[in-house]
Amino acid sequence: MSLFTPSPAVADALAKGKPVVALESTIITHGMPYPQNLEVARQVEADVRSHGAEPATMAVIAGTLHVGLTDAQLELLAQARDVAKLSRADMAACIARGGTGATTVAATMIAARMAGIAVFATGGIGGVHKGAEGTFDISADLMELGQTPVTVVAAGAKAILDIPKTLEVLETQGVPVIAYGQDDMPAFWSRSVGLKAPLRMDDAKTIAAAHAQRAAMGIPGGQLVANPIPAEAEIDRATLAPIIAQATGDATAHGITGKGVTPYLLQRIFELTEGRSLTANIALVRNNARLAAEIATELSVMMGDAR
Repeated sequence: MSLFTPSPAVADALAKGKPVVALESTIITHGMPYPQNLEVARQVEADVRSHGAEPATMAVIAGTLHVGLTDAQLELLAQARDVAKLSRADMAACIARGGTGATTVAATMIAARMAGIAVFATGGIGGVHKGAEGTFDISADLMELGQTPVTVVAAGAKAILDIPKTLEVLETQGVPVIAYGQDDMPAFWSRSVGLKAPLRMDDAKTIAAAHAQRAAMGIPGGQLVANPIPAEAEIDRATLAPIIAQATGDATAHGITGKGVTPYLLQRIFELTEGRSLTANIALVRNNARLAAEIATELSVMMGDAR
């Protein structure tokens, strides 16, 4: 029994040793309405292709894990209702029950590892939520980074999170956190969160070499590449801080918990910024897709040279 079904394009790329970039699907099903979600998904896939790699959008459809979607499947998912949001804890259960679900960072990393895909582009990773000392609300993304050998390109952790605590957990998990092209740690909509990143690298080749070196040394887990949002799309942290505080207060007042917290906060911040947060989100996801394709290409060259 096959554990996953690759799209024809992904199957061809993997068979020929061409670079492939994994993409998540929660941004499609839980991030924005149709048809904008479909337009953005197509844009992100086109960005990956234009930078030399094949996109592999992950999703579970009717009990089958798909590694890469055809355009028809992408459109089907963009219009689907009541789609589960899958992480490590419930991904296998969804498949076993014949369900349909979109992959989070953790679930996408698992699917990528199964398919032999080393690089994954997303918007921002999950992390330690504010007030986690009382709620214990910590994303499974952090533990996945500690055990699954995939390089994840993101614009840092989502700005709604407790960034210092998120970095502490990543350090405990042994995850390299690499700021791309700057010393400061970016935080999703903002280019800097006011903290110095643990590591800095300035080109895709060095990042790919670090991934390959960890694999050669047998070190488990992946690495996080924190790619700052393009300057023209940034919302600075001074502007965001009171908005995030208000949205977080609203979530608490409405009793929002667990998996519902992040989508609620992102929607509330969208409302409070009059849509500006979504425009920034699209810009950063596309920016991450382009960098991920460059890293995947460099890694593909290295693996080819090794053979």
